[in-house]
Amino acid sequence: MGRQMFLNLPVKDLDRSVDFFTRLGFTFDPHFTDEKATRMIVGPEVSVMLLVEEFFATFTLTPVADASASTEVIVAVSAEDREDVDRLVDTALAHGAGRARDTEDHGFMYGRSFVDPDGHLWEVVWMSAEAAAQGPP
Repeated sequence: MGRQMFLNLPVKDLDRSVDFFTRLGFTFDPHFTDEKATRMIVGPEVSVMLLVEEFFATFTLTPVADASASTEVIVAVSAEDREDVDRLVDTALAHGAGRARDTEDHGFMYGRSFVDPDGHLWEVVWMSAEAAAQGPP
């Protein structure tokens, strides 16, 4: 049995974050949603917990990083194909995301990035099935 993964991210405005990620096609688990947090479903075994900053801070003894001033994590999600990469990133940019890095096109792998409204860096990547099956060079 594989492990589940829960990535926790601090957000300034939970409603704004839910609206933003809903526009990107993500769904949320109402059983794990209240005014302080929500569970965003990424896949069967992967979720992102969006936590209001003050609530997020209760889980750590160190200061919460200001994602708009420094990078604390890069969140990478897969895409079905190149068009899916473009659709997701273009939608993010149209709804308040910032530009991050230049497009990377290596032929067998294609990716673009954006910065969400809270400053978190997201990469959207497609890799050919053949390249993924071969593993790293």
